[in-house]
Order: sequence, then C-alpha cells, then structure tokens
Amino acid sequence: MFKTREQLENDERLILSPFAVKSGESLGRAHRDKPHAYRTEFQRDRARIIHSAAFRRLDGKTQVFLNGTGDHFRTRLTHTIEVASVSRTVARALGLNEDLAEAIALAHDLGHSPFGHAGEEELDRVMKPFGGFDHNAQSLRVVELIEMKYPGYAGLNLSYEVLEGIRKHDSSHRLPDGSVLHQPSLEAQVADYADEITYYSHDLDDGLDAGLLTVKQLETVPLWDEAVAEAGRTARKLDPLQQRGFVIRCLINAEVEDLVTTSAAAIRKSRVSSVDEVRRCPRRLIGFSAGRRRKNAQLRKFLYRNFYYHAAVAGVHREKTRLLDQVFNAFCENPHLLGRKARKRLEKEGLQRTVADYIAGMTDRFLLKTAAEISTARS
Repeated sequence: MFKTREQLENDERLILSPFAVKSGESLGRAHRDKPHAYRTEFQRDRARIIHSAAFRRLDGKTQVFLNGTGDHFRTRLTHTIEVASVSRTVARALGLNEDLAEAIALAHDLGHSPFGHAGEEELDRVMKPFGGFDHNAQSLRVVELIEMKYPGYAGLNLSYEVLEGIRKHDSSHRLPDGSVLHQPSLEAQVADYADEITYYSHDLDDGLDAGLLTVKQLETVPLWDEAVAEAGRTARKLDPLQQRGFVIRCLINAEVEDLVTTSAAAIRKSRVSSVDEVRRCPRRLIGFSAGRRRKNAQLRKFLYRNFYYHAAVAGVHREKTRLLDQVFNAFCENPHLLGRKARKRLEKEGLQRTVADYIAGMTDRFLLKTAAEISTARS
C-alpha cells in the first residue's frame, strides 16, 4: 500500500503549524496540471528542479574556487544540497513544510553564472544597458522560460509558492490575484537564511582546506572562538583535520539553534495564525538574534578581507571573467554561434538578453572551451 496524495495532504494539515504552507492549499501553477496520485505539489516541484538541466550544470559551476581546482572544494551543486539540508532541519523544527523549503533551496541558485560572483558581476556590467543581470532574477528565468521540459509551454511550471521563494529579495510580493504582500512564506524565509548559514561556514571550511586561511587568523573571529570552545567541551584528542571539521559542525549547529529559537520567539510574539498573516506581516519573522547578526557580520567581513579578495581567488576570477566578456561580445557579433534552443528566443527576448541567458547557463568548463574555440577561429 502507498499513501495517496490526499492522505499526505491531510497529514500536513494535522502535523504542520497553522502558519505553514500546506501543499493542498497551494495557489497553483501558471499552467493547470493534473494532480499526482501519491505526490504532493511541492514534492513534484522538488523532482522537477532536480531533473532539470540547469540543476545538473550546477556541478560544473564555481562556488568559490574555480571548478576543477580541487576534488574536495564545494561546487554550486554541493552548496545547493547543503542549503536544502539546513532548510529541512529548520523547517521541521518550526513545524513548517519541509518539502517546500527544500524545493526553494534546490532552485535558489539555478541562475548563477560561471565563475561565481565574479562572473555574475561581469555579466551585470556588460548587461547594464540592457537591464542588468542578477542571479535571483535569472533563476526565475530558468524555471519560467529557459528550461524546456513539457509540451505546450516553456519552463518547469512550478507552484506559486516555490516561485515566491525564488523571489526572496523582492521588496514586495504579489498573489495571483494581484494583491501586494510584504513578505514571502516562512518556508521561503528559512531557505534564505539557510543559504547564509551554509555559504559562510562552508566557504570557511574550503578556505582552511586550501591553506588560504589559518586557524591562527580565525582566533580574531568571535564565532570561531565560540565554536572551538564548544568542540573542546564535546570532543577531545582529535587530530587537527578532525578538529577543524568538528569546529565547523559546531559553528553550523550554533547558527541553526539561534535561528530556530529566535524565529520561534518572533512567530509567537507576532501571533500569526495563517500563511496569509505571515505574508502581510510588516517584517520577516525568520531571523537571527541581534548578537548572532553582529557576529555573522564580523565573520562575513573577515572572509571578504582574507579569502574572497585573496589573490589566489580574486585574481583567478578576474582572469576568467575577461574570457566571459570576450565570449559575450563574440556571440553578440555572431548570434549564429548560439545553441539552437537559444536562437529560437532571439526575436522575443532580444540579442543581448538571449546571449546573457546562454552564457549564464554555461558551466565553467564549457565557457573556457567556448572561449578557446572562438580564439582559435579568430587566429
């Protein structure tokens, strides 16, 4: 026997908090779909994202270190999976919809360009006269326009609630009927903070692994000192590599615990009792304590000063983004070089936006290969 979709939806109504999004109460999709026999709407969204080409290509995109630099460094895909894991943990602790939080997390970086944030900045620079480039907006373009998985329409036809989560940085949100809201769902807010937790803690881990950061340097970072102290209370006599990994684990645990307890208190104080009340709340209810926000800002400042702007990271990125600029110009001069599916969008989307879409979808490796082919053809 298996549980029917109706039974799963009923389980959600019985188990989840009143302010959690219930899959049976989803606001729907742009294109009507026949309900699945034994999967909820958000479970279907999760599968659609995982089976997309854009999701697979995340494995070939830079997180911090250029893809292929080392076997152990995180890629955009492993980062995404880690965000999804933290999202489920926090959502479960708060009685929220884990499937929805996970689906949002899995989709949140689909629009990232090659070469990480340096690549995004370069694409934004060349696209400034044509509307700019932002990876959050690009993630929406991927799931609403660029992916071609179903007959009759473009995109993945994801639920309103997942699209709402991808629009996490919008200052206002709209319901399908046009109503303007202040906030996205709590599940969307959770995925946003899970991204922050995962980003800085695991970049810290990669920086140490690469030898670009040292434990001695980190003694000036309060969050690191607290995690070291917690690790010492919990486990002794670890070798240095085990010790470092355990400290990172303690740091993440502390971040998650602060997020859960602070958010639970904010939810209780707000007295929200429905998803609609969450969306109309004047401020976000998911967040860190004031002390944790301050310490996170210190960690972020440390990473930018000592890691992200390190010559071994920033220098390589600057070199590669020059190739991105060359490829962009070559495609604009010769649109016939674009892929077949991309060329079909030229008339409707315009030349520069289509080229930006095509480049944003590339892996680091494919962009380097394309740049080399263009250079060879010109020589």
